[in-house]
Amino acid sequence: MPSSLAAPVHAELIIKKSRFIACVEAVADRSAALARVDQLRAQHPGAAHVCWALMAGGQSAANDDGEPGGTAGRPMLEVLRHQDLEGVLATVVRYFGGVKLGAGGLVRAYTDAVAQALLTGEKVPMVRMRLLRCQLPYAQEGWLRREAERQGAGLVTVLHGALVDVTLRLPEAAAADFIHRLNEAGQGRIGWLTPDEGSPGELGN
Repeated sequence: MPSSLAAPVHAELIIKKSRFIACVEAVADRSAALARVDQLRAQHPGAAHVCWALMAGGQSAANDDGEPGGTAGRPMLEVLRHQDLEGVLATVVRYFGGVKLGAGGLVRAYTDAVAQALLTGEKVPMVRMRLLRCQLPYAQEGWLRREAERQGAGLVTVLHGALVDVTLRLPEAAAADFIHRLNEAGQGRIGWLTPDEGSPGELGN
């Protein structure tokens, strides 16, 4: 199961007078990752490179920031992939020490910097969530709330009209059983809708 990080982790290596400052942290998406990289560039104006790797599903990316192609961002991304991390950004700020490391040396340096940072990291399992939306009579609202709490489902919106319109968020693995239990107990009085269908004020995917 993919994991994220509970808190940012850091490491610093000195290799042939070059200084490599690594950080691995959870990020919400690619735009947040790019903003973080820009922040690091501002914090380290004297750095030769700010290389990064983002592991975030379809938004995953790697950047060598001027290092020889494939010697920084891609090896960093491979460390994240090997440790089954998701939704995380790895950055390495390099201050050049005047001695060239060669392609193999650079790959090792960027790989080791990220790997050493992760030695201290606390991994948090990522649970894929799903939105469900249903409508039911008022008499069943209390029961639905109790069942939702029992299943670890969070209420996103509860709208009161002719019926009670409820949108919930719960672990995807529990969704099928949750729907089955509600359908059995509801005896045909619970109607299922897509999360963004119908009345305003709802949260979609």
